[in-house]
Amino acid sequence: MASLLHLTPHRTISPLSFSSLPKSLQLPPPTPRCQTQARSRIDAQFTTSTTQSERGVQFTTGDLFYRRESAAARDLAVLLSSIAQRRLGGGFRVLDAMCGCGVRSVRYLSQGGAQFVWANDAFEGCRPRILANLSSVTPRFSRDARRWVITHFHANRLFSECYLQKEFFDLVDIDSFGGDSSFLRSALCVVKIGGFLYLTSTDGRSSGGHRPSRSLASYGAYVRPMPFSNEVGLRMLIGGAMREASALGYHISPVFSYYSYHGPVFRVMLQLGKGKDDDISQYGFIGHCNKCGHSQTFSWDELGQISCPCGNAKVVVSGPLWTGSLHSAEYVGEMLELAREWGWAYSNGKSDDLDRLLNLMIDECDPRLPPGYIKVDEIAKRAKVNSPPISTFIHALKMEGYAASRSHVEPNAIKTNCSMASCINFAMKIRT
Repeated sequence: MASLLHLTPHRTISPLSFSSLPKSLQLPPPTPRCQTQARSRIDAQFTTSTTQSERGVQFTTGDLFYRRESAAARDLAVLLSSIAQRRLGGGFRVLDAMCGCGVRSVRYLSQGGAQFVWANDAFEGCRPRILANLSSVTPRFSRDARRWVITHFHANRLFSECYLQKEFFDLVDIDSFGGDSSFLRSALCVVKIGGFLYLTSTDGRSSGGHRPSRSLASYGAYVRPMPFSNEVGLRMLIGGAMREASALGYHISPVFSYYSYHGPVFRVMLQLGKGKDDDISQYGFIGHCNKCGHSQTFSWDELGQISCPCGNAKVVVSGPLWTGSLHSAEYVGEMLELAREWGWAYSNGKSDDLDRLLNLMIDECDPRLPPGYIKVDEIAKRAKVNSPPISTFIHALKMEGYAASRSHVEPNAIKTNCSMASCINFAMKIRT
């Protein structure tokens, strides 16, 4: 089979041409003389090897961008990939659209159950590093089946070509930088029905409400400053994908949502379903009253009637956003079980970040919990008392019949359906 491994952006042949060719034609084309100098610079960079390891998988990064702090996000993706492969069976196909040094592609192949991974990065200088990393895991062909391929195209072009050539994937991973959402629709077009789309955004200014026109253009949401802006960033990203999926006649549902403070980075794993969902009860607006600190959701029918129970009519409103659960309790529960089976998480009380993260996500799945969170320090400030211990505060709320949990987004915050006024009263009782 002719491989994209030997194609360059200068060739006019379609990057998705995989017609059968004699083995003699599968050899690498000779390097043009004008590219020799550039190739020698790439080879020099390649010799500067920096070996890294994640969950027992070794790879090299060289001078390419690599962030160890994102390992947890890769753990989550690999766990979900393995579970999805077990459910779907067959040849599980992954498209890593912005693969960098190829660490995610390597882990999908070696740990995520992927039978085929398409590793793409627009920067051709990544090629030697990606090639070395993928080759260290498995040969490009195994038992006459192609296991991986490498290309260097802009994501939108790749998605469009894949759609035209009817190349579809069980999981599409887009580890993008900034808040560019121009590829959302074309990416959805190459995800199989029932498949998954892993999205990333690092646009903290838009999620913080500092660029509402930008968030409106990118995700269709006019976002204003709110005390739980990092969760708003996740809901903004899900809402934008939901809007694009609906335009294509599909619907999406969150599998898990993950915020990481470095960057900041917002990541959501979404599952694609066939048919447009006309129920927009989980796609609406979030309001916050700066006067009393109360937050609540508003439906489309309530526009023009928004006010706070305290009587304040000047409520800060953001939306439309995803207002449903950030995670699927079923999938996250399976991910926790698998993580423990693999020794990535522990149930014996040993401190473990992944075990704690997945358990927090499960707690956040309570359907009674509204969007947003309340910082305990803010409650204490309004109550004019010292901050109570979070565990004590959550226990007190649950004893009174409220839903309450910690937030994986903000360590010193709680998610609850208890109003701010009642939270203040609880804080005063705990401290007296």
